[in-house]
Amino acid sequence: METILNALKDALGADAVRTGDDIASRYRGDWSAKSPQAPLAVVLPRNTQEVAAALRLCNAARQSVVPQGGLTGLSGGAVPTSRDICISLERMAGIEEIDRCAATMTVQAGTTLQAIQEAAEAENFEFQLDLGARGSCQIGGNLATNAGGIRVIQSGTARDQVLGLEVVLADGSVLSAMGKMIKNNTGYDLRHLFVGSEGTLGIITRAVLRLAPRPAARHTALCALSGYESVIALLRALRARLGKELSAFELMWPDFFELGVSLSRNQHAPFSSAYPLYALIEHTSYADDRHDSLAQTLANHLESGLLLDAIIAQSESQARSLWGIREATAEFPVKLTPINFDISIPIGDIGNFVDICRAKFKSRWPASRLFFFGHVGDSNLHVTVDGRSIPGVSPDAVESAVYDLVRAFHGSVSAEHGIGLHKRAFLGYTRSETELGCMRAIKHALDPNGILNPGKLFP
Repeated sequence: METILNALKDALGADAVRTGDDIASRYRGDWSAKSPQAPLAVVLPRNTQEVAAALRLCNAARQSVVPQGGLTGLSGGAVPTSRDICISLERMAGIEEIDRCAATMTVQAGTTLQAIQEAAEAENFEFQLDLGARGSCQIGGNLATNAGGIRVIQSGTARDQVLGLEVVLADGSVLSAMGKMIKNNTGYDLRHLFVGSEGTLGIITRAVLRLAPRPAARHTALCALSGYESVIALLRALRARLGKELSAFELMWPDFFELGVSLSRNQHAPFSSAYPLYALIEHTSYADDRHDSLAQTLANHLESGLLLDAIIAQSESQARSLWGIREATAEFPVKLTPINFDISIPIGDIGNFVDICRAKFKSRWPASRLFFFGHVGDSNLHVTVDGRSIPGVSPDAVESAVYDLVRAFHGSVSAEHGIGLHKRAFLGYTRSETELGCMRAIKHALDPNGILNPGKLFP
């Protein structure tokens, strides 16, 4: 232990290696709060060369390493053990270049998502990835977990926002593929090995990101619907009318909606009546003459009876108020004992899944409280079970109940938060043995000593 720590201090400087009481509590875990404990050390490199030096030393010593970004993950992917050395990218923050011709931004991995969004906006561009943790999460972690967020329906996941990557491999080699070109059909596209790999194949240090035109305006509406069939009909109609200008389609079941209203700044429900389902819709317009498109479309569907009611935000503050209901999940850890699920179900089956899941829990645990919400337009459903409503029931039993149902519906046990520690046992519910075999072969080829984020992802 002393040998590797002294070697790291010699290579990076004593101020870049923290041990014992000098390790702040934030390095002990992520937002999943699963088994937080102090690592052996925290290394804070300032640049790619220092990351390479640290990995070269750790690989030679067979020392395990846990990469850490903003620590906003919900799957335990950045949680260390007392035997691990954490490599935090927090000092490696900054925007290196905005190329207006190529519509790209070159950034360091420790840059927060919000800083990237604001820099893009200042140059009349938009970086389309958006998450509730935008002020804390770092782009390296967003890419390593292939983060999704609220606008996947329009712009795709983090994978779709990156053109080039710089990655340090387990042996300290630097793989630099920092191209700005959209078309580069020259063999394996290596960047996609590392996007979504959860730090098990290499540590992302820099990236070239795609930028989009800055929209003229965003329009927000909250719609009330009678059932899931109406939801699918509305989604299909909006896609046909608005195309790629439909930037968000968030669905909330009454259990979640009512809790969201009570936890948000809205002290009263937006509608005078309660409804079976609520859809929060965002329309991104790129021309000033498109501002009435959403309103007219919703008016037509109110007349036809597809919608039961609708509210269109008339100001930015009203839009924030409506979004506040959906983003009330930030208060869940305070008001609930949340057991969270981030799953994907084929879009046409989501309504049936929710009904069966709710009935299954009520039959097994009559007092259980479940909250359903999700992006839906990209097949992503979130389920939160309040552990306080089922005292004495282990989270493992709850997870098995949900994931067994996900497997029956041929869904995914992780839509956007990755596998990390929490879902290793259930990865086989979504991936075949052949797929898992390929993943392990890639892992062994790039990290033969198994030092990178051990214990994560693979069961």
